[in-house]
Amino acid sequence: MSGNRIIHTPEEIIRIRRAAAVTAQVRDEIARLAHPGMTTFDLDQLAGSLINATGGRSAFKNYHGYPGNICISVNDVVIHGIGRPDQIITEDDIVSIDVGVVIDNAMGDTALTFGFKEPSKEIKRLLDGTQQALMEGISAAVCGRFIRDISAAVEKCARRNRLAIVRDYVGHGCGIQLHEPPEVPNYTGWGKGPRLEPGMVLCIEPMLNLGTDSVRLDRSDGWTVRTADGRPSAHFEHMILITDNEPEILTWQKTM
Repeated sequence: MSGNRIIHTPEEIIRIRRAAAVTAQVRDEIARLAHPGMTTFDLDQLAGSLINATGGRSAFKNYHGYPGNICISVNDVVIHGIGRPDQIITEDDIVSIDVGVVIDNAMGDTALTFGFKEPSKEIKRLLDGTQQALMEGISAAVCGRFIRDISAAVEKCARRNRLAIVRDYVGHGCGIQLHEPPEVPNYTGWGKGPRLEPGMVLCIEPMLNLGTDSVRLDRSDGWTVRTADGRPSAHFEHMILITDNEPEILTWQKTM
């Protein structure tokens, strides 16, 4: 570690790359098997089985007391939704899954939002715009630039698509620990942040809303974060490795 960022060793990067690939495979399989009629608890248990089958373990379960295997956030839930046996998924829902896997003392972390039917115009704008913001943020993550350049690219795309940026939660470094420095905000106005150097591993994760950028914490469980106005939210996340050339997407998925 050096100051406000971590440069991973070549040996660590080998393990991180594997953990990220395993996490991406689990995420894709969860999304493929999810269907209307199952509960979010069913989906969480499925995720736990898939994670265990890799030989790894959930990075989220018991993390600061979090009770689920993954985060399952439906409709107006931005992040940190917990699988519940009384919450049945319907064909009208959009579902965000945030998946973390620890394997061989390295970490993978990635998220995806999806639906089950042809989306309305507004939902399509939300999903496409959030995914596009992620990819534009990644494109800005070039060696020699700064964290702020990633933030600016995400922010510009969100504004272009008329989507509100959640400011209370941000992206982060990742690799050996789930949350490592630096923070990666999805907005500007806070300075440059550290310079991007080869060996840095970052989670870029736009969390964008159709309505207000304000969110509220559900006091009943102390985890679930909802939009303040009850309108839908989307969340996409990739882990990337800063290299001497273009950033390497460690959690690339077939569905994007």
